[in-house]
Amino acid sequence: MRNAPTILHLDMDAFFASAEQASKPSLRGKAVVVGGLGPRGVVATASYEARVFGVNSAMPMAQARRLAPNAAYLVPRGAFYRSISEQVMGLLHALSPLVEPLSLDEAFVDLEAGQAAWDEESARLAGIKLRADIRAVTGLTGSVGLAASKMLAKIASEQAKPDGLVVIEPGTERALLGPMPVRTLPGVGPATGDHLRRVGISTVDDLAVAGEDELVRLLGKAHGHALYTMALAHDERPVVAARETKSVSVEDTYDVDIHDRIRVGTEVGRLADRCVRRLRGAGLSGRTIVLKVRRYDFSTLTRSETLRGPTDDPAVVREAAARLLESVDTTGGVRLLGVGVSGLADYTQEDLFAQAAGEQAALEPEGDAEHEAVEERETPAEWRWTTGHDVRHAEFGHGWVQGSGLGRVTVRFETPDSEQPGRVRTFRTDDPALEPADPLPLVALGPRRPDGPAGEPTGQMSSVPASLPKSWSGNGGGGATSRP
Repeated sequence: MRNAPTILHLDMDAFFASAEQASKPSLRGKAVVVGGLGPRGVVATASYEARVFGVNSAMPMAQARRLAPNAAYLVPRGAFYRSISEQVMGLLHALSPLVEPLSLDEAFVDLEAGQAAWDEESARLAGIKLRADIRAVTGLTGSVGLAASKMLAKIASEQAKPDGLVVIEPGTERALLGPMPVRTLPGVGPATGDHLRRVGISTVDDLAVAGEDELVRLLGKAHGHALYTMALAHDERPVVAARETKSVSVEDTYDVDIHDRIRVGTEVGRLADRCVRRLRGAGLSGRTIVLKVRRYDFSTLTRSETLRGPTDDPAVVREAAARLLESVDTTGGVRLLGVGVSGLADYTQEDLFAQAAGEQAALEPEGDAEHEAVEERETPAEWRWTTGHDVRHAEFGHGWVQGSGLGRVTVRFETPDSEQPGRVRTFRTDDPALEPADPLPLVALGPRRPDGPAGEPTGQMSSVPASLPKSWSGNGGGGATSRP
């Protein structure tokens, strides 16, 4: 382990929810929950205001609604979050060539490799500057942990949440870790935690006292050895700059089980098209097509087919997924479908699939009135208007969908620059003046109004609501902030 805290862990604060609050002035300072809104949906992210009511990530959405009935519930805007993530990752790559992304809103950085830090003082300054840059570029906040290892840097960023910075000084690791719960360590989930608690091990100090032999006896050789090593604050894992993408996939969970075999086939085709769009967006192609089906009884089946060469042709992927579906019994209903592509490459072999061009017409009929009528019945007009997503009206400008149904869509007209919550208006779902729109940037490219929050330069916008308790405001030094 290093002798300086030059491993940085960044975790954006309540990322999806904070991005929604920043883009929607009417939601700032209010409880916001982002996730699937159907009966089987789960919470992706909850704002800190929603967490006060006990709402947390991965919680069933139905439970979240019971805990916080007055919160704003929004469908995720994946492309919007990815665009912000790219800005943040760009700032991290400016610090060092060794950046290890863990998700859209989380990453490790080796500051020493980029000569951005070499001791405690320089590391702290780098962390302070990074947080300021993130706020300036995205309008959002992130929490930073600095330590001599990846494990400790991640623990430090957890202590810093929200909107803070914590440095763990070399030599203090054991004293810091000792009283923490065993669940603090990576790889200790609820089941392992309960198993250890039943034998009297509840803290990291308890793990160290138990010894390696006892932990191996309780948890097995690999897991027991790893936990004992971590309990001693040892972590030699390097920051890995590139993680090879193994596969690209998409899936949908349905609010009501699908029983109609034709509808199942249609959904598989749509998923295949979405998967190919994501594949092409990453500049990849793949050889192996994978179909995932979760049936009414929660049994999950996967089927795969390997092609002669890599492709990113949507017709080829649809054909393969349809063939795989033929071997799956969907009697009784389907609750989840997924299509994926693995065996990835950065090139295609179009000549191997010339037959797809001639068969595509059968898969996507054109001018077929009966087919078009079925599509219209299966896709009501209000389905275009997803809660939380952006729209534009020819007269009233940019806004976002608050809800839709019964042939009506309700829109609040406001932008990230709006000084006050925008006005709400209701339209018919087929109003020709209303159309879906791209999200607006959270931070304007040009000059903004000169009335930003105190302490911020003009041109920046904070997504941290002014109504948050002071203990949540974070700090730029080495102390931890309290966290709900």
